[in-house]
Amino acid sequence: MAIFYAPEILNTPLLPEEESLHCCKVLRLKEGEMISIIDGVGGFFSARIVVSHPKRTEVEILDKKFYPKKSFGIHIAIAPTKNMDRMEWFLEKATEIGVDEITPLLCSHSERKQVNAERMLKILVSATKQSKNMFLPRLNPLCPFEEFVMKAQAEGKFIAHCVDTDKKSLLNNCPKNKNVIVLIGPEGDFSDVEIALALSKGFTPVTLGDSRLRTETAGVVACHIANLVQQL
Repeated sequence: MAIFYAPEILNTPLLPEEESLHCCKVLRLKEGEMISIIDGVGGFFSARIVVSHPKRTEVEILDKKFYPKKSFGIHIAIAPTKNMDRMEWFLEKATEIGVDEITPLLCSHSERKQVNAERMLKILVSATKQSKNMFLPRLNPLCPFEEFVMKAQAEGKFIAHCVDTDKKSLLNNCPKNKNVIVLIGPEGDFSDVEIALALSKGFTPVTLGDSRLRTETAGVVACHIANLVQQL
């Protein structure tokens, strides 16, 4: 059964315009057919199409289920890659794995200074529907590294950098059932100043394995490790 995203479905029985277009023109669903709807905050709804329209598809909610939030939250703060295809790959895979929050970071060595937040959100919505997750990851605006680190709050705060210093294993140090933030740097890594600032603000330097990873791969691996810890 097709799944659609409608954040306001509890207030109004309509699919958003983009979802309505996909429903009517792409999937060619008609009045009377059944669909599933998520609101991105734990709600899952079974519905029947009442009016099939490419801009305002009206539905009738027949069943409602509400899923509780997890006891932990995984927040990946990552410098966007120069090639946005790679960043979009990260967004998709991290959503499938179970990321809760994403913050694009503007770092000293960042090659990309701007992001298309609307495009990024569309990728998150698509991946959330495809993976049948009940919660849409929160996407924050692009944030300067210093500002983010100064305000970051979580029981587990980690920075994954490439400098050859003493670092701990994220797998062995990520707390269970706690909120976690992992900082992932740009292609040129974090600067020495950024690393020092993060350490002064309580971030623990960690390794994600023996290999040197691309930015987007590191983000996915960090997300996977943090989720894996919760299942051990």
